[in-house]
Amino acid sequence: MSGPQIDAIGVAVSDMAVAIAFYSRLGLDFPPEAETQPHAEAMLGSSMRLMLDTEAMLLQIDPAWSAIPGGRLGLAVRLADPAALDALYAELDAQGLGVKQPWDAFWGQRYAVVCDPDGLHLDLYAQLLDDSATPAP
Repeated sequence: MSGPQIDAIGVAVSDMAVAIAFYSRLGLDFPPEAETQPHAEAMLGSSMRLMLDTEAMLLQIDPAWSAIPGGRLGLAVRLADPAALDALYAELDAQGLGVKQPWDAFWGQRYAVVCDPDGLHLDLYAQLLDDSATPAP
């Protein structure tokens, strides 16, 4: 390695078990019993990791730490096709996690927005199969 490389994205969570269940539903694999730990990691591909840390652990590291609702972090989750996106959005929306219903974006993707159990917004997207993209409602 010749210089610094970003290799992980960290997310503060209030309940590790709930967060693990949510991110596992999005296709991430966590080690066994990770839901009982204050820190857990899952690979995002060949070189990136998603790190989950409990608020309690972050406060131990830095007593001045505080959660910022919304924040500036953006995560996007690719799905196989628009039908898979619609099905996942419906499932998460039924749990109260839907933010913006699926739409066909002008840039050629089916898009939707959900939030994780702690309020972090995540984009869901899938390539459109045809040229029927329409603007968001």
